[in-house]
Amino acid sequence: MQRVEDLMSAKVITLDRNERLALAEDLMQTSRVRHLPVVNDRGRLVGILSQRDLFHSALVRALGFGTHAKDKMLGSIAVKSVMHDRVVTTTPDTPVPDAARLMIEQRVGCLPVVHGETLVGILTEGDFVAAAASPL
Repeated sequence: MQRVEDLMSAKVITLDRNERLALAEDLMQTSRVRHLPVVNDRGRLVGILSQRDLFHSALVRALGFGTHAKDKMLGSIAVKSVMHDRVVTTTPDTPVPDAARLMIEQRVGCLPVVHGETLVGILTEGDFVAAAASPL
């Protein structure tokens, strides 16, 4: 049976909780990702920021303003003020069907993969699509 470690992305783009949302937006656009785990200086997972969180934050703060106002707002807001600090996670040895069920039940688009408290990867909906599209 396939395990999470077989599907997950081991190279994970992360943020520090004190980074600004402008950086998060740039990373999401240039790397074409929708979720950024937030880690401390020891690699411990402390939160997650989704594209939806970023959009909602920008919309609430910049409603009625132009691009410049939105960019200015994103540059002034720390990731820690918008991120979710209760993160649903999985482990590398979790069976893939269990991880899929967890994502469905918890209504999340990704699962940070942790070994102990250290982030070692991320499993996203895209990883499932890629696996389904791969030849057996």
